[in-house]
Amino acid sequence: MIAPRAWHWLAALALLLLAGLAGLVFGATTISIGEIASALGGTGDETTITIVRSLRAPRVALAAMVGAALAMSGAALQGVLRNPLAEPYLLGVSGGAAVGAVLAFGMGMQNTGSLAIPAFAGAIAAVAAALLVARAAGRTARGDPRTLLMAGVIIGAFANAVIMVALANATSDTLRGSLWWMMGSVADASWVGALWLGLYVGIAGVVLLAFAREIDVLALGEEAAAALGSNVELATRRIFLVSALLAGATVAAAGLVGFVGLIVPHIVRALGVRRHRRLVAGSALIGATLVILADVVARTALPPSELPLGAVTALIGVPFFLFQLARSR
Repeated sequence: MIAPRAWHWLAALALLLLAGLAGLVFGATTISIGEIASALGGTGDETTITIVRSLRAPRVALAAMVGAALAMSGAALQGVLRNPLAEPYLLGVSGGAAVGAVLAFGMGMQNTGSLAIPAFAGAIAAVAAALLVARAAGRTARGDPRTLLMAGVIIGAFANAVIMVALANATSDTLRGSLWWMMGSVADASWVGALWLGLYVGIAGVVLLAFAREIDVLALGEEAAAALGSNVELATRRIFLVSALLAGATVAAAGLVGFVGLIVPHIVRALGVRRHRRLVAGSALIGATLVILADVVARTALPPSELPLGAVTALIGVPFFLFQLARSR
């Protein structure tokens, strides 16, 4: 096993900075590093300043927040459930959050901060429903990864059905906005939206780091955790709530972006990280890098069109998911 070392963290930070730079450089037009430096300093061509400071920089910031949130949520859920395939999208949590966000958007809510509240409520409902479905199948959610995945598929399908019913008589503007959520995108990023998501991610991230030791204990199994003095149900409920908050805030800001929470914790564990405080922190860095790069691909792969961010992460995540599913058999 590779032992985690200090240079791993420095490398992760360097990769994040390089990804952020790539997000500023590449787009419909390529901007040189020198022009970016001038634009960030407020000098140079006015058009370039507008592109860098008002369009690409907030987009990079929002993508970083989305990636960090989804990766931290996935790391926490995998630890609590002792399930290497757990993540917000596959468990139906993101789908539940999308239901809340779409319904709120249809009622006139537009602000990312206010949309996060109904999205959070939908995510919580999806978590509860997925666990109930898994238990109704006759096994505990932690006992069989495939049982919980099947429950997540059911909840996700039900969430899609609810969204379609809700949009049956929607206006064209509502339909376009809802489609944006279903596909996932950071194209409409703004500094306000990035700051709102950053607030949620900052609070939830600190809480997860504070609960990291509890996740370590829960990852040993329910009986072992109880023997060590842990209140298993209370600790599990708290981690689920924080993970759902992260998923809900992400959906409110950028729509459905799947598989980030599945892929990133495995990458961090491959570096030898096992303790969840380091795992959550490392997942935040790698997740932010992954989504920034996925967004660069989304806007440059088929110019002048732009691919949905959720489609790019799915193209990466589905083969990875199938590989991990085969390994879990």
